[in-house]
Amino acid sequence: MATIEECRRALEKLSDNLAGAEGNVRAAAALDRSVSCRLKDLGVTFVGRLVDGRIEVQDTVQGPPPQKAQIRLVMTGDDLVALVGGELSFARAWGSGRVRLEASLPDLFRLRKLL
Repeated sequence: MATIEECRRALEKLSDNLAGAEGNVRAAAALDRSVSCRLKDLGVTFVGRLVDGRIEVQDTVQGPPPQKAQIRLVMTGDDLVALVGGELSFARAWGSGRVRLEASLPDLFRLRKLL
């Protein structure tokens, strides 16, 4: 099972990947939105913001986030590490229910370019 620190590093790597992206991926990530990533198996949620193509983790809280973020992810820590490491396809994980992504319809359309 992935640790909280491994998951934090995976989010940092994802942030670096988004910041270094070009074209459609860079445009899709150039939102200013609140973000949460809840890790069901670890019982924690990373909360922060997606700003200028980077994910800025501002806090780690026990359980569900205290406020509803504009972009919400729910998964296991192992799935987060596998997604960022390229071992798990986001589209396949989302389609099978291993990863849940919730956002407004316009944000979902924009974020689909990241897939």
